[in-house]
Amino acid sequence: MKILESASLPAPAGHFSPAIEHNGVLYLSGQLPKHPVTKEVPEGIEAQTKLSLENVENVLKAFGQDKTSVIRMVVYITDIAYWADVNRVYTEFFGDHKPVRCIIPIGPLNGGCLIEVECTAERV
Repeated sequence: MKILESASLPAPAGHFSPAIEHNGVLYLSGQLPKHPVTKEVPEGIEAQTKLSLENVENVLKAFGQDKTSVIRMVVYITDIAYWADVNRVYTEFFGDHKPVRCIIPIGPLNGGCLIEVECTAERV
């Protein structure tokens, strides 16, 4: 197991690594919809979904990968009513690439965020 860190990524806000590699698989920590520099959270589930996915992509790029290396996504949302909007933005983001996915409705998230996404990707 190798802990992955990059100067191009914001420092984690807690006791965790941005990503870990094990046997050619990257495990990314959950990504909230917080701007990597300003830490601002946009309004609305669509904007938050887009930013969370962009944050995943930024972590992948920091370690030489892109969204086509994603094999699994776990999406946590604070209200099941967001499902259709999340799915629409997710589909636009991934296009023809279809990693396995589950969407899990949960309770409140840190900082009033409406979504958090977790990613597993292969090292290609």
